[in-house]
Amino acid sequence: MRLAFMGTPDFAVPALQALHDAGHEIVAVYSQPPRRAGRGKQLSPSPVQKLAENMGLPVRTPVSFKDEAEQAAFAALDLDVAIVAAYGLILPQAILDAPKTGCLNIHGSLLPRWRGAAPVQRAILAGDAETGITIMQMEAGLDTGPMLLKAATAIDGKTAGELTDELARTGAALMVQYLASPTEHPPEMQDDALATYAKKIEKQDARLDFSQPAEQVERQIRAYNPQPGAFFEYQGNRYRILEAQVCETAGPAGTILDDQLLIGCGTGSIQPEVIQKAGKPAMDLKSFLNGTKIPAGTILQ
Repeated sequence: MRLAFMGTPDFAVPALQALHDAGHEIVAVYSQPPRRAGRGKQLSPSPVQKLAENMGLPVRTPVSFKDEAEQAAFAALDLDVAIVAAYGLILPQAILDAPKTGCLNIHGSLLPRWRGAAPVQRAILAGDAETGITIMQMEAGLDTGPMLLKAATAIDGKTAGELTDELARTGAALMVQYLASPTEHPPEMQDDALATYAKKIEKQDARLDFSQPAEQVERQIRAYNPQPGAFFEYQGNRYRILEAQVCETAGPAGTILDDQLLIGCGTGSIQPEVIQKAGKPAMDLKSFLNGTKIPAGTILQ
């Protein structure tokens, strides 16, 4: 098929690679503009842009599609379809309508559950047993379009990073499968009554709330790993907990219960296993405790 690919982060990279490997004619790759990153604040292209340039594919990085000239340039590509994966820009109706068969999205949940910006994190936080990928036809509403193909995966204690990587690979394979035989996968309308909204993750959301049950605190830790990182503060320093285990030991919420950094929660407690002080590398608990002592009885912020 003659297509355009529209994506920005690592999640979208396997799909671009898979579509290229499957022999589709990728006439343009759209990605968000390069952002300043690193200590030198140099402009850095997105993961999708880097891959596209390595493949020799033409890359376009518009700030938005509100401009009629940008819309006309997209329409002039004469596409069979546009494939969208975590692109991050709103597509107006003129863009959605331009390809012969419209725009298809690789969405990281089992729709209609978790429509929106952060479906992986919200599924973990909610304690869902499974999530997955939905290939869907895009329309003006937020992830409301007809579903074309689905694949489920167990969450099973995975972090958001691990789950995102797995879903990215699944989504890539599923999109290639769909494009190979679209008539075998008739559209299925979503039941709006079953929809839930996965709102964007903000940095302040990652502050650990030890008044919650230990099971919920552990979900927070997995949901915000790798970014933004679930954290607490002690003596003006921020500490991110990257991995932890739920324990039955009871104690006051937010209080260090022993010399091994066991932390009391609303019910039960949390035992950190991998921890990272701001500006320092992540380390296992034993290594961390060799250099940092937080005494029993300390109440964390």
